Amino acid sequence: MEILTNLHDDGNPETDNAFMASKSSKKAPEQTFEEVKYLRYLIDNGVPVSIRLSDNEEVHGTIEFFDSNLIRLTRGGAPNLFLYKHEIKYIFETPQ
Repeated sequence: MEILTNLHDDGNPETDNAFMASKSSKKAPEQTFEEVKYLRYLIDNGVPVSIRLSDNEEVHGTIEFFDSNLIRLTRGGAPNLFLYKHEIKYIFETPQ
């Protein structure tokens, strides 16, 4: 513990307060945009996915479009679906 206090302790209380203020004022970002990057990757590469819904139903296809509220899932031999994001538990890539 003494080592940690000596790292920033130069005897000046103003420096100590500034150190503590900068440490506590850092917050996690509201949005990292990783969801957007991942969905864009799935669309651009035509990666087949399985989507587990909140009622445990699972649907399969490729993601063709998304926005802030929904995802469009294109399915071969079945109707395309518009899925609300709040109804999705998780998405995982399906091996080809």
